[in-house]
Amino acid sequence: MHPEPPLPDGASADPAAMAVIAHPRRGETSPAIEITRLSKRFGDVRAVDDVTLRVPAGQIYALLGLNGAGKTTLIRMLLGMITSTAGTVRVLGADVTGGDRSAWARVGYLVETAAAYPELTVRENLEVVRRLRRLPGDVGDIIDRLALAPYAERRARTLSLGNLQRLALARALLHAPDLLILDEPVNGLDPAGVAEIRALLAGLIHRHGTTVLLSSHLLAEVDRLATRIGILHHGRLVGEHDADQFDRHRRRHLRLATRDDHAARTVLIAHGYHPQSATPAGLLLTDPRALAAPEQVATVLVHGGVPPTDLHLHEEDLEAFFLRTVGPSEQVTLTAGPGTQPAEGTGDA
Repeated sequence: MHPEPPLPDGASADPAAMAVIAHPRRGETSPAIEITRLSKRFGDVRAVDDVTLRVPAGQIYALLGLNGAGKTTLIRMLLGMITSTAGTVRVLGADVTGGDRSAWARVGYLVETAAAYPELTVRENLEVVRRLRRLPGDVGDIIDRLALAPYAERRARTLSLGNLQRLALARALLHAPDLLILDEPVNGLDPAGVAEIRALLAGLIHRHGTTVLLSSHLLAEVDRLATRIGILHHGRLVGEHDADQFDRHRRRHLRLATRDDHAARTVLIAHGYHPQSATPAGLLLTDPRALAAPEQVATVLVHGGVPPTDLHLHEEDLEAFFLRTVGPSEQVTLTAGPGTQPAEGTGDA
């Protein structure tokens, strides 16, 4: 079980002040996370290699990468769990690499596998955290929000992996943090649970301006949830893309079939298109005007006497984009959606 990051100096003396510090701050303009030329070596292995990134407040930033890409190591350095070999980390304005602990009261986290006191109930586990953080009130609200009410009086050791993950998320959210740092947050959850967590995280940003940094190899969830995606590969940040601009980077093509593809090619060329042969049959078009107006392509073919029997616009998904970015020779352990997937664990160097 990972130790809680230390509370800021003097926090225990004033519970009311702690509650104010822990409440999300609206209108914050400085980045929630600033990483500059961060590296970590384990002997001859460079687990994280010269990474620089910024996460603005109120954003969901997803780190996407294969097992062993360095995601967990990066997150552990963010939380001060391990020291860096080089570079700097600032979290909510605090210089983590310099030993500044002032941000921890405003940070919630889940790193690697979910952990809890096995002989305590769900409610008791959360009460321990509430008392350690000297938070007012009770834990009933967070139990309800994480759908843990049916298991509130059960000992943690009896929970399924999915409900243990919910408990870990409840611990991370109990003090209403400004920043959530989550390593594989939906690991072990069924599809309904994944959807609930996605809605919960989206609601935190909408209502409170919470910032989220998460790592995942669940491509579909990253695609639906993240506002910005960073691709980590062999310890290096090889690409970053805003979700609302991601369409610019996806490859698209128009695939069509006719009863006479040779004649269709002739018709399309005559109208200024540049068709390519498809495998095993049909034609591909990547012309911008064809992608913008597929119906016009169909009209041209109909008027040319070779109407299409099939016409589809294909868009590269996040999985295909990721594989193109890191290279086809890699051994891929990414998952397109919820279900059984390998846990990254401590193997993510």
